[in-house]
Amino acid sequence: MPEQTAASTMSNPTVDNPDPYKFLNLASNPDGTITRLTKFPDSPATCDPNLPTPFFTKDVPINQSNNTWVRIFLPRHLLDHSSATPPAKLPLVVYFHGGGFILLSAASTIMDDFYVNLATQVPVIIASVEYRLAPEHRLPAAYEDAVEALHFIKTAPDNWLRDYADLSNCYLMGSSAGGNIAYHAGLRAAAEADDFHRLKIRGLILHQPFFSGAQRSRSESRLENNPKLPLSSSDLMWELSLPMGVDRDHEYCNPMVGDGLSEKLDQLKAAGFRVLVAGSDGDLLIDRQMEVAKMLKENGVEVVEHFGEGGYHGVIDKDLFAVVKSFTSSS
Repeated sequence: MPEQTAASTMSNPTVDNPDPYKFLNLASNPDGTITRLTKFPDSPATCDPNLPTPFFTKDVPINQSNNTWVRIFLPRHLLDHSSATPPAKLPLVVYFHGGGFILLSAASTIMDDFYVNLATQVPVIIASVEYRLAPEHRLPAAYEDAVEALHFIKTAPDNWLRDYADLSNCYLMGSSAGGNIAYHAGLRAAAEADDFHRLKIRGLILHQPFFSGAQRSRSESRLENNPKLPLSSSDLMWELSLPMGVDRDHEYCNPMVGDGLSEKLDQLKAAGFRVLVAGSDGDLLIDRQMEVAKMLKENGVEVVEHFGEGGYHGVIDKDLFAVVKSFTSSS
């Protein structure tokens, strides 16, 4: 999820074994789809110079058949400069939004403050990917959309990316389900490293990545009835997003398992991807996140950990942007 969970904007149900459909404000349909009863507002992209906004934004289509696109956030000063010397290019963050694979959009208003703070405090150019949602499009659809977006971005068909983004200094970042997508897209990009020489991915930034497994972790048991993301709601998100007929020990959910895992980690290491894993101990998923960080380190991947006290799933740690800035600056 983003800086506040989708559920936190809804009514506050009883957290003792809450009904996940009610908690997430969803209705199940006979054809396997869902009706999202909460309509999260979207913000239109704008590059109107008459508006007093610190950023210009625009949406660029990627795959019209799948209705995927990327929203680019460009600091205003890059277009407003009057010097004959063009401004220095900024690092590029390819971002994947949260929402448990089933909610929200790259255009969701709930994301705007996060994008602005990230782009301002780091600073970077952001390309936020609109990917297909489950259960209408179950995993690996989101991963396929993410990798397709990377192939699109590497060609820099858009003038903002071509003129202002440093494609040799790129990071894949996501929060919650977006962190899961960034991880799996990173594994695929590492396996295809020769195809990405025009888009040099330096690292993965996994903010509260959404991982789980069939066996309950201690933090999942301890925070089962957490009011921001109860375990029952987490389980439902996996039920709706994983391929039909698999359980939470599928590699999309549990990164500690899967065919060829050792080879994938070797490819991640060989590609030189550094990994930042950030979370908080009020998040029921923190044990999984720490487990992934440990696994990566044990396989020779350079890992930076940032695990804070308190908080909950979906909150933005006050130090997150400083940690991301340090991480991107040291690559």
